[in-house]
Amino acid sequence: MKSDFQFQLKKYNSFNVESISPIVFHPQSYDDLLDLSNKLDRPFYILGEGFNTLFVDEVAPIIIKPHFIGITIDETESTYIIKVAANENWHELVCYCVKRGINGLENLALIPGSVGAAPVQNIGAYGIELSNYCINVSWFEFSSKKLLELNNQACKFAYRESIFKNELKQKGIITEITLELPKCWQANLSYAGLNDLPQDISAIEVMKQVITLRQSKLPDPNKLPNAGSFFKNPSIVRKQWQSLKASYPDMPSYPQKDGRVKIAAGWLIEHVGLKGYQHNGVGIHDKQALVLVNHHNKCGQQILELAQYVQQKVFSVFDLWLEPEVRFVYSDGEQELETNNSIR
Repeated sequence: MKSDFQFQLKKYNSFNVESISPIVFHPQSYDDLLDLSNKLDRPFYILGEGFNTLFVDEVAPIIIKPHFIGITIDETESTYIIKVAANENWHELVCYCVKRGINGLENLALIPGSVGAAPVQNIGAYGIELSNYCINVSWFEFSSKKLLELNNQACKFAYRESIFKNELKQKGIITEITLELPKCWQANLSYAGLNDLPQDISAIEVMKQVITLRQSKLPDPNKLPNAGSFFKNPSIVRKQWQSLKASYPDMPSYPQKDGRVKIAAGWLIEHVGLKGYQHNGVGIHDKQALVLVNHHNKCGQQILELAQYVQQKVFSVFDLWLEPEVRFVYSDGEQELETNNSIR
């Protein structure tokens, strides 16, 4: 199995912060995974393309950077079955499918990162989530040294959540996912920005519109380092929403099937006056307040402190605590972002 020592991670995280891992493993076969399971006696972190990761410390833990590639397509009478290896690029997969007339993923275009990272976060955008189409995840379990198959229900998908972020965190590695896309396709145009499109629009045109929308709202991480949406949109009970709506009639909100209401986190951050805010070389994007950006800082600690500052400001005004989408990696492994229990 290929490995690198004293590996510089600056080019492998979209915040472009400096951090060094003592060793990086690059498994690309089942035998490599067997070998790897015998080497993990210290904290480690599984890294895809680094688009949802913040390295907080100057020294990172052991990094596992898998290199499983390949796409296969089968058909049933009514669906396409696509098996995709973990190291394939997500946006390239969307383009690959749509250009071949395999529709359904177009609303998820331009989401950065690898296919293997997609189930962990249950990525979603413009009214679609991965869980709508993911029917199986292949997962290598370190303790049993076996390759397991988890169906959609077993993955425990929720809003930016899955079993891989919780019960199975650090216990194995995703090698492949299986998607099922219907041949009888209808565009999902329910989201603002798409709802003005004609109902008979093609999937390619929907994809182009999604790309245009994302590029107009989100900065290119190659030009301004960022991880896209930094925080989740908070989901609150209807009574709390009614109270907030009475005070802030223009607050964007989205009723959910479970009776709760989702609030736009970007609006909350903008409303407390942080849109465009800068401090210590990091800041809030001036066009989309949900995006934290790194202007010219080498240290992930400054972005962490900015995130905590945003949480405190929003809480002080709205009594809502923003939960990050971004994952925080320290020298001793991934940790949840600490919260100030005294104000929660």
